[in-house]
Amino acid sequence: MKILFLANRVPYPPYRGDKLKIFNLATRLKERHELHLITFAQNEEDLSYKAELEKLFTEVHFVYLPGWRSKVNCLAAAWDQRPLQVLYFNSQEMKDRLSALLEKHRYDAVHVQHLRMSPYLAERKDIPRILDLPDAFSLYWERRKKVKRNILVSMFENLEQKRVFRYERILEEYNMSLACSVEDINYLKEHHRTANLCLLPNGVDLTTFALRNHDYSHNKTLLFTGNMDYAPNVDAVVHFATNILPEIRKAHPNVKFIIGGQRPVQKVLDLACDYIIVTGFIKDLAATYNEASVVVAPLRFGAGTQNKVLEAMAMGVPVVCSNIGFAGLGITSGEGAIMQTDPMMFANSVSELLASATERERVGKAGANVIRTRFDWDIIAAQLENYLMQVAGKV
Repeated sequence: MKILFLANRVPYPPYRGDKLKIFNLATRLKERHELHLITFAQNEEDLSYKAELEKLFTEVHFVYLPGWRSKVNCLAAAWDQRPLQVLYFNSQEMKDRLSALLEKHRYDAVHVQHLRMSPYLAERKDIPRILDLPDAFSLYWERRKKVKRNILVSMFENLEQKRVFRYERILEEYNMSLACSVEDINYLKEHHRTANLCLLPNGVDLTTFALRNHDYSHNKTLLFTGNMDYAPNVDAVVHFATNILPEIRKAHPNVKFIIGGQRPVQKVLDLACDYIIVTGFIKDLAATYNEASVVVAPLRFGAGTQNKVLEAMAMGVPVVCSNIGFAGLGITSGEGAIMQTDPMMFANSVSELLASATERERVGKAGANVIRTRFDWDIIAAQLENYLMQVAGKV
């Protein structure tokens, strides 16, 4: 098939989030299909990755959308009812370039990434289209507004949640929509009664995040990973350092907490002390996971599944996480990840893992088995391939 990927960000380098997903899917699908890409480039660095992307895509098209222009777009929110997430990526040039591509090529199917990009093909009923959501975005905003904020931030978040919720009705315009967890699908079906929803989980590259005969003897290192300018991650590490870590240190005073991830904001940098290490960008994330005794993911808002949890489980590292994204894993607590929502119970579960090498190994190896059998990118890419063939009428 000839497949077009419409992406909100350049899917390279494949370190986190939406970049990681498109890169891994394309890496596998390119062996059997002709892939094209059109995406926003936000800076000169993005533009420099064209040669790397051409290893995956027959054609690569960039639409330049610098951050300042996106911020100007958001000023329209005063009179426009679309969510800021959608306004931020509004571009007449993208509309024109996309139309030209669709005139030039006869695509069997188009993969549209994120609710942010959904307006561009919502009305093109003549083309088979799949809308791939990273999560139920309205669920993300609903959870976010429950975390205590100042009144102005709360007002903004309440408004954005309502706009996103209304806008999600656009899912009905697509031949098929995808979400990465059963939890998100159930939420969207319950609130929007959308019938064309299917599951496409996030995956793990098992050549990178492989079980490496993990050393379960050490018990001094707690690890959190993620983009450290992303609001749920920032809130999670501040919450952990303030409300959970002090309880853990009562039982394990020598434990260190490593915060690994690019672009740490000042709130995160301010946490650094003799037992909290803020690393910034980590190139070899797998090596860092392998040095961790326990990975923690105490997120208080968000949706979908968490790459940090999947990657740690793949490497056999035990995880303690909150309920955010846990339901989407389809596992029981202790099967690679222990789920706790109460700060004290969270601390107790981490402390119990730190106290027992046997338990760390049991939980860790159970998680590695789950990932190997259900979350390998090879399996996920095959699922997407089947969905694309369905909407294209090839099956």
